[in-house]
Amino acid sequence: MTERFDCHHCENSLFGRKYVLREEQPYCVGCFEALFASTCEECGKLIGCDCKDLSYKDRHWHEACFHCSRCRSSLVDKPFAAKEDQVLCTDCYSQEYSSRCQECRKAIMPGTRKMEYKGSSWHETCFTCHRCQQPIGTKSFIPKDGQNFCVPCYEKQHALQCIQCKKPITSGGVTYREQPWHRECFVCTACKKPLSGQRFTSRDEFAYCLGCFCDLYAKKCTGCANPISGECPGAPCLGHDLIVTEMTCVLEFLKASLMIQIHRKA
Repeated sequence: MTERFDCHHCENSLFGRKYVLREEQPYCVGCFEALFASTCEECGKLIGCDCKDLSYKDRHWHEACFHCSRCRSSLVDKPFAAKEDQVLCTDCYSQEYSSRCQECRKAIMPGTRKMEYKGSSWHETCFTCHRCQQPIGTKSFIPKDGQNFCVPCYEKQHALQCIQCKKPITSGGVTYREQPWHRECFVCTACKKPLSGQRFTSRDEFAYCLGCFCDLYAKKCTGCANPISGECPGAPCLGHDLIVTEMTCVLEFLKASLMIQIHRKA
């Protein structure tokens, strides 16, 4: 007895007929197309077994029906873009929807990298430093007067130079006597401690913290040897607290000296 070879769906014999296997089950062409064939987006007909089925995001086309929605040119084996329910060739898409490069004014084609900044777009190769003309890409940049600069070029052309180290000041900084300084460069002339945010004074155009200035330049009390200044640190002797002048401290000094001499004689 001859083994039967029938369509899995209609059970008609497939001997001598074309059939299609699906999940290891045979189907006659009619049943396969009725059960499994996709419907073409363009013409609305089934895409039969003898036709090439082109698909994009669960949408299907006959090969002859897969064309640009605007210019009707074939999209088979060509790049294309989708917009809403339309498939478009790259030319039609760019003319209708693509952003324009801020530099060359040409359309930025679908699938190409673009750079965006404050609502403007550039081709990756057009987004360059205004000074050195090298592509900026994903590196840091600084805008200035409508132009974009890579950081090294900006520092060379626009950044203030620290009066002390002669290097660019890229952030922060202080101004002293109308000259720019890095915060870390603006230090006491004597002890080299930072002066930014601290009280300081100057002598002969050199800046000093109050402690160093008093140690170096303030008058010293003859009695207690402390600087005579309300700005200077350190505990004054009693003579300073009694208002008047240095004479009070001098008297205290003489009194102390006399007591020492009396003690020695004793």
